[in-house]
Amino acid sequence: MDLGPRTSGAALRGATVLVPLGAVEQHGAHLPLHTDSLVARAVCDGVAERLADLPAVVAPTVEYGASGEHEGFPGTVSIGTDALLHLVVELVRSARRWCGPVVLVTGHGGNAQALVHAVRQLRWEGHDVSWTSCAEPGWDAHAGRAETSMVLALDPASVRTEAAAPGPTRPVGELLARLRAEGVAAVSPSGVLGDPRGASAAEGRAHLEQLVERVARQVRAAAVDEDGCLVRPQGSGVPA
Repeated sequence: MDLGPRTSGAALRGATVLVPLGAVEQHGAHLPLHTDSLVARAVCDGVAERLADLPAVVAPTVEYGASGEHEGFPGTVSIGTDALLHLVVELVRSARRWCGPVVLVTGHGGNAQALVHAVRQLRWEGHDVSWTSCAEPGWDAHAGRAETSMVLALDPASVRTEAAAPGPTRPVGELLARLRAEGVAAVSPSGVLGDPRGASAAEGRAHLEQLVERVARQVRAAAVDEDGCLVRPQGSGVPA
């Protein structure tokens, strides 16, 4: 259920609100700038369908995120961690005047720091709020096969498959120190961290189904860690 086009009414009171958070940032030469927003929105829509009995509604996507590490590339627009933190705090405080739990679902890993601090503060204030991400163990870090497959499933016309080329494929942990200090461009001139070759819409649909199933289970269980992050179901990999 999409919150945006709805009118105000008693049916919304107490609903679970899913908030997709994305980014406007480079995803190599082959994927659109709104890739993270596109994926986060699709996951929230799928989860809301699975949890219609709660009921669950999907808020408009927060399109801008904390993408400072991508600012070496044209097209990236970042509002930074501090601004995103304050945005999330005020968004949740306002929504919680009428809704039940708020679940923040980020399609961009760079939003995590803001979410941790915002959700800690909000939970200390007594709000029922949590967060999770669209990352999965084993997927490449940025603009690789997984993200390319999901965008091919969601918006194939926006993918320039002829421009898809691999970037560094080493584990992101090995690149993290330099990436944080100097940005993505320092470790990958193309902006890609992974290898998009071999991506397909069929693989993308399978990835999206995996995400929807996992996040739906997380929301139902409502178990969180010390950062307010929803705990993954057993056997689903590393924490969100």
